Amino acid sequence: MKNIKFLLTAAFASVCLTSVAQDFSDPKFAPWGDTPEERKENMYANQFLKQNLDNRNYDAASGYLKKLLDNAPKASVNIYARGITLFRRKIALAKNDTELRNTYIDSLMLLYDLRAENFGDNKSMPRVQIYDNKARDFLNYRSDDRVGLRKMFEAAIDYAIETEGKANPETIAIYFGNICEDYANGEGDVTADDIILAYDRLSPQFDNGDEEVREQKAAFDSYFGRSGVASCENLENIFRKKLESAPEDETVLAQAVSLMSRAKCTGDFYLSTSEQYYKVKPSAETAMFLAQAFQNENNFDKATYYLNEALAVEDDPAAKEQLYVRIAVVELAARHYGPAAQAARNAQSLNPDNGYVYFVLAQCYATAATTCQGLEGQAAYWAAYDTMAKAVALLENEPETLGHAKSMLSVFRQHFPTAEECFFAELKENDRYTVKCGAASGVATTVRFR
Repeated sequence: MKNIKFLLTAAFASVCLTSVAQDFSDPKFAPWGDTPEERKENMYANQFLKQNLDNRNYDAASGYLKKLLDNAPKASVNIYARGITLFRRKIALAKNDTELRNTYIDSLMLLYDLRAENFGDNKSMPRVQIYDNKARDFLNYRSDDRVGLRKMFEAAIDYAIETEGKANPETIAIYFGNICEDYANGEGDVTADDIILAYDRLSPQFDNGDEEVREQKAAFDSYFGRSGVASCENLENIFRKKLESAPEDETVLAQAVSLMSRAKCTGDFYLSTSEQYYKVKPSAETAMFLAQAFQNENNFDKATYYLNEALAVEDDPAAKEQLYVRIAVVELAARHYGPAAQAARNAQSLNPDNGYVYFVLAQCYATAATTCQGLEGQAAYWAAYDTMAKAVALLENEPETLGHAKSMLSVFRQHFPTAEECFFAELKENDRYTVKCGAASGVATTVRFR
């Protein structure tokens, strides 16, 4: 049956070539051979290559492919397209024969080179795309050859950058992910310097891209962050040199801040770079980030400054409420009790059910004991206790803060004045009392004994 099918295929090819009288001496057929007879024979071979490939007769197709590559390598780009398909299929079929499979892989790689040599200027698949596809097929079929894989992708990327100024972002991300993996696994002789140099050289390839390019950039940065190379010291070495020559380069600043944040960097260079980025591209998000960074460094003045910067451009009431709460907490940590209480009251005006408002206010009220004399100072603990009790009622879903709030309730109660102290001040239990000193000044409360 197979022989009959082959004969029918041959007959069909013969009809196709002879149904219209062909003058194979015409110069347009020159790529198919030196003589009319050779041209006709090679055109037959091209038809037989297609038919045998379609019929899955791969051994016969291989014979016709070899003949065409030997005798008419510049005749048609389809010779190479079909040849690549042929060897991909043969590789799949030889999965249990390592030696044969490797032979087919070698043939596939050679076919890519021959296509680049003979049809590298073809618009349907130019040389840059041929090298790209070759690298990806190498990854598919020889991923265990880490050195060869690295060289294959580097050749494709370098050629694209050299000839077009840009390489395929996905190809760069694939390559970079693999060398980062090799570094982590100790394979392919990849060093930390290799990773850093590759990142430094290839990261500009993602500049000014669309959403798809940005997604590849995110993957690229993620590989770098997970590689273990992205230490704060290494990152500082990379970006210090860049920023010395271009201190206001928004793209470089964004990269530096992003990567150093992911690496959990601290220190002067990190913070100064972040501040410079904010100057170049101010935003509420960056201001919040800087506020947290300075808060972590216990630089409360700068933390408050950037929180107020974010507050100045924020319109959403819920977001403003959270900003006021953060300002209140930072001012409290800095022992600026008046500004902390004011920020808490501003948050309270936006949401009177925010438990953190009362958590901060109560602590601010309690500080009056250290600034006011005698019973006036002690009376502030009544206001502090009342306010912290409101915090406890509202912080049920914040167990850690709730625990602190309950502990402070006990502390405040222990500092209430005694019955004797209240007697001499002519105060009776459960009388109403208005605090007259400190951050709680003007707050109405109730007289209670220790």
